[in-house]
Amino acid sequence: MSDRSAIEWTEATWNPTTGCDRVSAGCDNCYALALAKRLKAMGAAKYQNDGDPRTSGPGFDVTLHPDALDIPYGWKSPRVVFVNSMSDLFHARVPLGLVRQVFEVMADTPQHTYQVLTKRARRLRQLAPKLDWPPNVWMGVSVESQAELPRVDDLRQVPAAVRFLSCEPLLGPLPGLNLESIHWVIAGGESGPRHRPLDAAWVTGIRDRCQDANVAFFFKQWGGRTPKAGGRTLDGRTWDQMPLPTAA
Repeated sequence: MSDRSAIEWTEATWNPTTGCDRVSAGCDNCYALALAKRLKAMGAAKYQNDGDPRTSGPGFDVTLHPDALDIPYGWKSPRVVFVNSMSDLFHARVPLGLVRQVFEVMADTPQHTYQVLTKRARRLRQLAPKLDWPPNVWMGVSVESQAELPRVDDLRQVPAAVRFLSCEPLLGPLPGLNLESIHWVIAGGESGPRHRPLDAAWVTGIRDRCQDANVAFFFKQWGGRTPKAGGRTLDGRTWDQMPLPTAA
């Protein structure tokens, strides 16, 4: 749990749950799984073996941290907070009761802006009517390739003040991307020793679509062996646009 983050599009991280497992190709080189393995080697947490029952593919044990719910109350200055950088709040093993508690904390700390990102867009859509959506909650889905475009349709049905897409690691072009009712798009390549290549045309295609639709665009990185290996410049400039909250 950190009140500072190196992620370019946020300022802090908050993990009321940790643990996840694979649902799509974007998960293959998951940084959270790599970090979890290092923590396991240091004896910092308990994780499942790959042979244990789980909801999808290899990952690390979903663990609830109700003691972390109080953390945002202790931050004195306003922060932009990435919720569950080490998990997925809409994972099937995260009970609705805890999801509601997280939303209650976010509503009770309006000085902060919360960014929630999920790959489980169907469960998000199913639970959205059962949650109260405060205006300081931004809700996003991951869209790594054309196969994940249906997640955007699920997101469109969610009454968040800001709806955003994380196209990272971008693994292919998104020619069918529809940005109706979307306020922000993050795009970026993959980092790490097994990073997959990023085609510039995939990125400029998304950027141009955002410009045509008047949607904020944020280019995070080209990727490489390290996050900063390829830099962040696209067509001679950095793209750090952020969304302006609108009525859901």
